[in-house]
Amino acid sequence: MSDTTTNLLLPYILAAQAQKHVTHNEALRILDGLVQLSVLDRDLTAPPGSPNDGDRYIVGSGATGDWAGWDEDVALFTDGTWLRLPPRAGWLVWVQDEARALVWISAVWTPLDVAMGLLSQAASVDVARGALGSTTGIAVLEQTLAGLTGLAGPTVTSDIEIPDRAIVLGVSTRTATTITGATSYDCGIAGETSKFGGALGIAAGSTNIGVIGPQAFYADTPIQLTARGGSFTGGAVRIAIHYLTLGAPT
Repeated sequence: MSDTTTNLLLPYILAAQAQKHVTHNEALRILDGLVQLSVLDRDLTAPPGSPNDGDRYIVGSGATGDWAGWDEDVALFTDGTWLRLPPRAGWLVWVQDEARALVWISAVWTPLDVAMGLLSQAASVDVARGALGSTTGIAVLEQTLAGLTGLAGPTVTSDIEIPDRAIVLGVSTRTATTITGATSYDCGIAGETSKFGGALGIAAGSTNIGVIGPQAFYADTPIQLTARGGSFTGGAVRIAIHYLTLGAPT
């Protein structure tokens, strides 16, 4: 008979064992650390300086100190010491600083949405993946122009860009703070200033969904806002680039 249970490796109380409460308490500590498993972080390679009792971490690769040799294991701080909990197939864990669920598959912590083929809400998501690693995805890039300083001048160019080889569905806008100086504005790119909308509203809350083609772009291309009826002297506009992504086989 083994000294531990099969799945969680909880220690058994053996016949004629002295101080049976020690073994029993050790099993309770392991259960307390594993049930409803939630870790604070999964990137640290050394224990934090002042952990709280019950804190749990997934140990990062190349661990040192008390965590040396514990790469990818769960580390539980309990009763003033670190306890190692090696993962088993199918373990689920919630990573608090990422707000993401992981599952242990083939010796790797894999995002649950990836393991189950689910779509997640993120700035860029692959919706199809071939056997050779090629992908088709959907993505969005956002920026507020021009942030805290407002808009200024006849044109304002975005820091974000339509990526090279992206297939663009459109660019949407929202006037976040009432624009001053101009009577309206256009949203587009250099050479096509109203490609995604012309004579757009300057009042706070005005929106536009600038749908196109879709159209493939073959160079990184920023978005440009062009003032009409005068130059921008203030205000703020939020922009979003909506596009498809293509990934080659690996």
